[in-house]
Amino acid sequence: MSSQTRSIAAAVLLAAGALTGCATSDSSMVYSQSQMRQAQTVQIGTVISVQNVKMEGKSNELLTLGGAALGGLAGSNVGGGKGQIAGSIVGALAGGFGANAAQQAMSKNALEITVKLDSGRMISIVQEADVPFVQNQRVRVLSGGGNDRVVPL
Repeated sequence: MSSQTRSIAAAVLLAAGALTGCATSDSSMVYSQSQMRQAQTVQIGTVISVQNVKMEGKSNELLTLGGAALGGLAGSNVGGGKGQIAGSIVGALAGGFGANAAQQAMSKNALEITVKLDSGRMISIVQEADVPFVQNQRVRVLSGGGNDRVVPL
């Protein structure tokens, strides 16, 4: 691998690493900037059940593109002439598919929380498993802007 190829590969890896920090959180305790200063409807209820579930990973097109670029760079070192072109194409495809598959495989632990609201209505919300909940626990259900969350009372 030439020094120029190594420099490009390092830049792509750094960019991919920086982009992973842009991932959104599905935690009940994390609010996006657009959710700030927005009224939330609050309902009180009791936890009926808590199930452990897995939340599938999210695909980031820029990380997939980075994987394709790295694969193309690596494949370009195979053979010469037409073999080098074919190696670049195959490497780019393999890198892109591999990066996408790795992102999808990065699942998170989550909870499916079923709550009986004091109004008598029953709801279920899936959210990141960063706050523990138990059966018969009193909770608040916050709703607004298309986002619902269960938080301890």
